[in-house]
Amino acid sequence: MEDKRYFVELSVGIFMLIGILCLAYLSIKLGKMEVISSRGTLLCAKFTNVGGLKEGADVEIAGVEVGRVKKITLDKDYQAKVWMLIYPGVKIQEDAIAAVKTKGLIGEKYIEITPGGSDRILKSGECIQQTQPAFSLEDAIGKLIFGGPSSGSGSQEENLE
Repeated sequence: MEDKRYFVELSVGIFMLIGILCLAYLSIKLGKMEVISSRGTLLCAKFTNVGGLKEGADVEIAGVEVGRVKKITLDKDYQAKVWMLIYPGVKIQEDAIAAVKTKGLIGEKYIEITPGGSDRILKSGECIQQTQPAFSLEDAIGKLIFGGPSSGSGSQEENLE
């Protein structure tokens, strides 16, 4: 009788341990966290506006995930400096273009890299020089309502008359 009870308790314990390990694995994967430091190429890009881009966001080329945003900081010239970890085996040319895009109409932000034609490949620590900031719907609506930046030097009240 004692052997049977011991076997049941051991089975339940092993089952619970496996369940906890599976839950931990799924939490890490769904949270896009990295437990072990990743290998790859660390590149940066400077943007005038990242418009809600978050650390851990995807980096894509032609719709295929090729990396993740590691860190976003404010540079000394008041631009957002985005550090991206590009997966091993993916080569980014020096004349590539990095743009902040949105998945869907109001989806999450990500970085889209348009490959260049140069033979020179960026090394870890180097920056992508050509960038496009995030599209701001608020700014576009404001320009539509109040006119573009070339609408004159008067105030908004003068422009409405």
